[in-house]
Amino acid sequence: QRQLPAAGRCSPAHRPRTVANVLRELAEKQQLSEETVSLLQAQFSDLPCELHSWRQMAEYSPEMRQFACILHLYHVKAYDYLRKIFPLPHPYSLTNWLSNNEAAAGFSNNIFLRLQEKVERGEQAYRFCALMVQDMSLQKQQEWDPQTQRLTGFVDLGAGILDADEAPLASEAIILMAVGISSPWTAPLGYFFVNSTTGHLLAQLLRQTISKLNNIGITVLAVTTGATARGAETARALGIRIDPERIQCTFQHPPGSAHSITYFFDICHALQLIRNALQYFQKIEWLSDTVWWQHLVELAALREQKVLEPCSPKSGRPGSEENYHLKVNLATLLFSEGVADALEHLQKLGLASFQNCSGTVKFVRLMSRLCEVFHGRVPYRRGLKGPLLAGNYTKISHLFNEAKSCFVTLMDSMGRYIINSKRKLGFLSFLLNAESLKWLYTNYVCPEGTPSHHLLTCAFSLDSLELFLRALQQACGSSGNPTCSVFQAAYHKLLASCSLVPGSPHSGGSGSMSSLDISLSRRRDLTLGSIRAQYNPACGRMLATEYPCCAGLLLRGSALSNALTDLSLHAQSITCTAGFIAEQLASDLQCEACLASLFESDESRLRCRSVLYVKKLGGVSLPSASVYHITSISEQVLNWYGKVGDSNKTTKLWHLSLEQKVFQELLGESPLFPTLMNHLFDGELCVNNHYSVLVKEITQRYLNIR
Repeated sequence: QRQLPAAGRCSPAHRPRTVANVLRELAEKQQLSEETVSLLQAQFSDLPCELHSWRQMAEYSPEMRQFACILHLYHVKAYDYLRKIFPLPHPYSLTNWLSNNEAAAGFSNNIFLRLQEKVERGEQAYRFCALMVQDMSLQKQQEWDPQTQRLTGFVDLGAGILDADEAPLASEAIILMAVGISSPWTAPLGYFFVNSTTGHLLAQLLRQTISKLNNIGITVLAVTTGATARGAETARALGIRIDPERIQCTFQHPPGSAHSITYFFDICHALQLIRNALQYFQKIEWLSDTVWWQHLVELAALREQKVLEPCSPKSGRPGSEENYHLKVNLATLLFSEGVADALEHLQKLGLASFQNCSGTVKFVRLMSRLCEVFHGRVPYRRGLKGPLLAGNYTKISHLFNEAKSCFVTLMDSMGRYIINSKRKLGFLSFLLNAESLKWLYTNYVCPEGTPSHHLLTCAFSLDSLELFLRALQQACGSSGNPTCSVFQAAYHKLLASCSLVPGSPHSGGSGSMSSLDISLSRRRDLTLGSIRAQYNPACGRMLATEYPCCAGLLLRGSALSNALTDLSLHAQSITCTAGFIAEQLASDLQCEACLASLFESDESRLRCRSVLYVKKLGGVSLPSASVYHITSISEQVLNWYGKVGDSNKTTKLWHLSLEQKVFQELLGESPLFPTLMNHLFDGELCVNNHYSVLVKEITQRYLNIR
């Protein structure tokens, strides 16, 4: 080294082996970006430079730990190269340095300790899990924290914030969550503040998380990311191959080991991509059939039509005509059995817009069955909607083969294969997910002696994490992007209510919203209503804002109300008010089954709930018997208890007492909404399901009108 020329004139081969010089060599070889090198040099200018200084250290200083963590997460090859020169720790020993107590950035020690306790107690539901990752946008803002006496708002990957003058502010938070695959428990594992998220960074964070879960006895079987460009980059960084001819659906962890982990793309994202592809191409050729986007547009835009037919003898008015109105259920999902049935029904009616729609029906029905497989939410459902079992695997496997033969042969109007076009990711996502699900069945459900006898396929979607993120956004208290400090406070609040109990309303800190509700909410852009709003913005769901005139017949104290003696007229006024409430509630509901249950319809014509034949009276839709019964009981309660506490009738407490009386009267009555009995099993078995939500909504809206 004494014979070397001045540092400014020496070649890379003759530079002294310092951290800064090695980093500069990596940048010159384009193995490390200039931005990363500048950040590391600015943040860690006080690190020991010479090699002998590192060897003389008895233990790693906080700065050395932070440097090692940042370098490994940003570029693993650069870390491995530097580790050959400097005594850096093994990558899997970095996991503990990325962990923190309370709600600081990094892995949450408290959650991992609680999970470890459950594993050590022998709770089988926690032995296997799926891992998912999602990002959340942050507001770039530097703030002073009076508790830590430091500036916040910078990048923080768990080993400490990067607060140098040249360091960028954080713009995103990466959140990781574990989900049970045979029992619906969820656990938020931690978060990381970053400036820009890359697929390589997500892959490294996922590997660190898998190692930390392995250390406490939990085996990760699957990883889920969004079906986005970043998700595809993450998959490739982990070793996943997304090629329709040679799909590689698993990666090894640790690399080179025998343990394989499957990879899934979020189904909701994949469906949106397929919807976009169909809308982009307008027409897709499928062997001898043609799939037309216009058929779906025409269905969504179908106007309410009056249908007349002679009354049945039971009506007692032979020769007269019953007044039915055909209307589209706008809450119906685009790729559903209901849309396929509706298209077939309208074709049979002879409507010109729906002729030659057999190809569209066939494609929609195929996508509907695929969606049923990947939305298996509860273990007690049967068929495609149930969990992955030995009893239904053969049917599911045949469906996957049918889907693959379809997707690889789809062509646009120019004869080009869509699977090779720029609109291919949605179709490839389904093919990858199908291979991953088959691999899991072969290795964890089918073999004798394996602990998992069924798989909840909803665990491989981002629904649980999205549910947590919405609760997190609500806890932040603002509609815009939160700052780092606001995010941290909200995360701490949710972590305190996290129970980890399967099916608990606060499992994973998700609040009171159910997994079924979040699934429907995320697919709101995939409904007939969203298509109508896109093509006819002024003709979306019409919300009635004025109360019907018949409600005035019930207003206490009016001359007409006091003189009212005709009970049939009284019942008619309740019916019209109930119909008004049904129409008002239908504008807000996102559930196809619940919306259909609100109206009295002619189910003899069409049993699907995507197209309804609704009776009308005076321009108002007639409600179903269940809606009428709830409003009738509400009116009785109001008559019985309305004279009590006249001075406090405007208080919320009085309204709640009336609602309680209505619920008490409804208890012990005949079951309401008989068409929803099977639908109640689509979500968790809990009191706060769609059944109870409908009863509360109808009661509250009626009492508000009165």
